[in-house]
Amino acid sequence: MSNPKAAGAASSSWYEASARQRLAALADPGSFHEFIGPEQRETSPHLALFDLPEQFDDGMIIGRATLDGRAVLIAAQEGRFMGGAFGEVHGAKLTGLLRAARQLGQDVLILFDTGGVRLQEANAGELAIAEIMRALVDLRLARRQVIGLVGGRAGCYGGGGLIAGCCSRLIISEPGRISVSGPEVIETNKGVEEFDSRDRALVWRTMGGKHRYLIGGADIFVDDDSAAFRQAALTALKAKSGLDPARLQAEQQRLERRLQRFGTARDARDIWAALGLDAPADLPELPADSFLRKAAGHREAADDAR
Repeated sequence: MSNPKAAGAASSSWYEASARQRLAALADPGSFHEFIGPEQRETSPHLALFDLPEQFDDGMIIGRATLDGRAVLIAAQEGRFMGGAFGEVHGAKLTGLLRAARQLGQDVLILFDTGGVRLQEANAGELAIAEIMRALVDLRLARRQVIGLVGGRAGCYGGGGLIAGCCSRLIISEPGRISVSGPEVIETNKGVEEFDSRDRALVWRTMGGKHRYLIGGADIFVDDDSAAFRQAALTALKAKSGLDPARLQAEQQRLERRLQRFGTARDARDIWAALGLDAPADLPELPADSFLRKAAGHREAADDAR
């Protein structure tokens, strides 16, 4: 993977931005109205027990906004606070937003930036993941869109990866990563011979945006640029919405075919070669536009299943 923009680079970088900067870049100017903002100080009831710092929004920002005049609800995780990890309050805010969206008949955008569930709030965090997934599925059954955007520092791991898998559409950039188990978790449980978490190239070609896009784990691939994420979100919101047994069955069949086709592959580069891509070892260094041209006609499409 080519290196993300260094600290101090242009503020258009989605990877370098804070959650509030991403919200400001995504929504129409002046349209975002926050729910349960920092002034209400709804902090975690558990962190003080471990002498850990609190944040007044608990790392989850929720509210309403417009995109090109279209009313939506938005949630953004702050990866700089405890790695964007899910806890009781953090998760409850997203659950409430999804339930409100169903009542209001509105679509939702989730700006993921999370390492998973907080160890200090493990039970509450795991329950929050389940509640979020239930609320998300209920919203999709009501034929509303839930669009996930992945491109932050923390990636989208653990329970966040499960939630992302339930979304209607996923937008990802090269620095974005999606996985249920993070690199360190795999190494701890299976050993460095199985997965070296310090090998950044291995991490990104296994879990990163290009690979997820190629195997159908993400629907839209964009450059690490806030304007590109906004345009992709507008495109995704225009796509067909809804969820039914036929879509679930199609997704299950697609995953079974993927396992049969790539189950013996030892590296993402083997999968890219099997997809018919020339010079697969060169893919991580390609800029976004060149990568998309090369990927055209070779990726596993997820759109029909979603």
